[in-house]
Amino acid sequence: MTTPTESPNPAEERLMADPSFPLPWYVRVFGSGFFTGYSPVATGTVGSLLALGLYFIPGFEHPYVIMPACAIVFIFGAVAAGIMEKRYGHDPAEVTIDEVLGMWISLFLIPKSLEAGIVAFLVFRVLDIIKPWPARQFDSLRGGSGVMLDDVVAGVYTNLIVHLVVRLDLLKFLPFP
Repeated sequence: MTTPTESPNPAEERLMADPSFPLPWYVRVFGSGFFTGYSPVATGTVGSLLALGLYFIPGFEHPYVIMPACAIVFIFGAVAAGIMEKRYGHDPAEVTIDEVLGMWISLFLIPKSLEAGIVAFLVFRVLDIIKPWPARQFDSLRGGSGVMLDDVVAGVYTNLIVHLVVRLDLLKFLPFP
């Protein structure tokens, strides 16, 4: 894992990328969120949808399952993201394991339902795009930890919002199932 430092501007970062940098197959598979990072459009959204689908596997929502999954994804995701940055540049679209982690954090201890999952997905995508404080600061850091931490922040904020929506019983007012 590289030491996080301030990232240069995006144009400089693209020039610093090395397209010939070798990526082991397991880094490519894991870092890209099982190839969702190679989607032709909306890689972050596709990675988030994968995470939501995995969350709906029976029993995955249990804290003894999702917490270790989040810890493993954070650790190995930071390593994979750091390696993939060497090839693609700062916080590349090809890295979507951070969206997987962010979605799972968004859903932590939320009552498992399609409605709550949809709300978490929508809120997470918005927060991941706008990057509220301190997500933007983490996003500006180079290295795998910076790639992962901005999605952790978006996931925590999403989790708090969805918990509030559930507590206030606002899911019944949603225009979908």
